[in-house]
Amino acid sequence: MKNYIEYLLSRIEDKNPAHFVKLKENLKDLGDDYFNLANPFYEKYEKYLKANQLTLDYGIDFYLKMIEAMLEERLAFIRKGTYSNTSFEEVEKNVYATPEVMSYHMHGLVLAQFLWFDQYERIKFFVDHIPKYFNSGKNYLEIGGGHGLYIYKALQLLPTNTIFDLVDISESSLKIAKGILDTDKVNYYLKNIFDFSNDDVYDFITIGEVLEHVENPKELLMKIGSHLSEDGVCYLTTPVNAPMIDHIYLFNEEQEISDLLNDAGFEIIEEKIVISEKITAKKAIKYKVPIMYAAFIKKRA
Repeated sequence: MKNYIEYLLSRIEDKNPAHFVKLKENLKDLGDDYFNLANPFYEKYEKYLKANQLTLDYGIDFYLKMIEAMLEERLAFIRKGTYSNTSFEEVEKNVYATPEVMSYHMHGLVLAQFLWFDQYERIKFFVDHIPKYFNSGKNYLEIGGGHGLYIYKALQLLPTNTIFDLVDISESSLKIAKGILDTDKVNYYLKNIFDFSNDDVYDFITIGEVLEHVENPKELLMKIGSHLSEDGVCYLTTPVNAPMIDHIYLFNEEQEISDLLNDAGFEIIEEKIVISEKITAKKAIKYKVPIMYAAFIKKRA
């Protein structure tokens, strides 16, 4: 199989040498598990691009464009201490409902899944634990599936008779997820999770990088609880101090996330915290460096 990491890094070196140096340093200690997860997913992504008469350089250019936008957002965040966007309506209009913006953002995020070591740590945490937390479950829901990486791995790891549903408010996101997954085993819904009937109950729910996109994350968590079976488990990820063009709700430290989960009626089964740079937790908080939070949670008895 093609070494996609090597290829991506070589092309990024040509286009943005400074960013290449950073990626090379951050990825140098990752082993076989990393490449075994990354290369097959990037292979599916390249297949999707080729089906649309595109090349990997298309995705790389959008990734680097996303990096530039993130730098602008971060500089503004350091100055103001808040995210640029404050309402879901604003982000929906300027990002989710604007195909040209959403397209570059989503393609950038596809590559970031394994070019950023903290993103890799979260998918690895998911892959290593979902088989034991799904148990005898029958159905799986993914909220805000984006590029489809998590459900792609769930399709491989869960029983073949599992029912898989994916809901997203962005048509652009669903298009990319459908193209990469290339399977009829997933039911896709272009809608808001709040439009789902509470009668729809799932044994496992994945919601990756969504809480920061809403104005009231507690309300969203309680909606998730209404769709989770009594013995069901949810895998959730969200960042601290991570400004992006579509982020609204700011978590200043991971304790705020834990407190929110508790307030919404959840119990944390297992959690993982990864700093996005190779620095201490103390420095991350001091300099507002993004910290990535992931947890398997269940409804509190």
